[in-house]
Amino acid sequence: MTALDPAAFARLLAGYCLDVQAGQQVAVRSTTLAEPLLLALQDEILARGAWPLLRPSFPAAEERWWARAGDEHLDGFPSADLAEVEATDASLRIDAPANVRALADVDPARITRAARARVPVREAASQRRWCLTLWPTPALAQQAGLPTAAFGSLVERALFLDRPDPVAAWRELHETQARLIERLAPVREIRIVAPGTDVTLNVEGRTWVNSDGKRNMPSGEVFTGPHETSANGRVAFTIPTGPSGVDVAGVELEFRDGLVVEARAERGQAYLDEAIATDEGAARLGELGIGTNFGIAGRTGMILLDEKIGGTVHLALGRSYPETGGTNVSALHWDLICDLRHGGRIEADGAVLQRDGVFA
Repeated sequence: MTALDPAAFARLLAGYCLDVQAGQQVAVRSTTLAEPLLLALQDEILARGAWPLLRPSFPAAEERWWARAGDEHLDGFPSADLAEVEATDASLRIDAPANVRALADVDPARITRAARARVPVREAASQRRWCLTLWPTPALAQQAGLPTAAFGSLVERALFLDRPDPVAAWRELHETQARLIERLAPVREIRIVAPGTDVTLNVEGRTWVNSDGKRNMPSGEVFTGPHETSANGRVAFTIPTGPSGVDVAGVELEFRDGLVVEARAERGQAYLDEAIATDEGAARLGELGIGTNFGIAGRTGMILLDEKIGGTVHLALGRSYPETGGTNVSALHWDLICDLRHGGRIEADGAVLQRDGVFA
């Protein structure tokens, strides 16, 4: 069990994140392990005069789907999925797994095929209000190396739900990040240096986005889309990020004129290779993000949390976010995280922007 208050969490999600208004239709997806939050969201959305469309699934359903899906399932999608996305005003996905390694034995090629096929659904969803969050489960706590209650407290702090006015706290972070963006807006070149890492990126003319909890909750980052042919150097990603429950760690990439020319992983080499081969855009960067959420104290094994840790940067292989000015197109978007809190720095046009996780 977790001490996280589902009613307070639901108010934050329906109000601050999604701004649910009367008459709107809101799709909410998770496993049945998130039942307390799902029910609280139903109450909150109804109280706002809107329509909650709860879509709970059994914890083992995704694992069974991958085990039994045929070619027609991997290379297509049900039209009802797209129809619902187009008919709803907002969507919320809540990660609440029973087993974070449930898909570890799934052939990476199958995962990439399904990702390519579902691009129309993802693109349609991106045109509407959406948010991604999590509900603490024993599996997530175990992955983070914490008791379930302690992990729940970590998530509570990351969400700012431990503060008297969480919405005010998120607005304060927005202002802090806005000032950081003012510093970054005129910058042409970003250089990231850390043990095993020395890479430069051109961000001239690109837009920095203030990620303040509207789409990811928790959030706490500023991000942009680097020029697609600009990345040069090597990066050692020191915080493991295993999408789809795949165990991937110790990833090292070398870039030349924006393209990945060498890719190694201590664990998960097959997934890394398949991901980069997803399509033409998967071997280029679509995002550079700088984490600013100092309420997340340590690694958890969840990309949603770890990429926001204050004192980290992340680079995403694949799809750019159009609002940044990035033009990279891919079915892949995989955030890889580098911890700069112990011997790392970010330089902006040669001046130190951050050293050892502390902004200059």
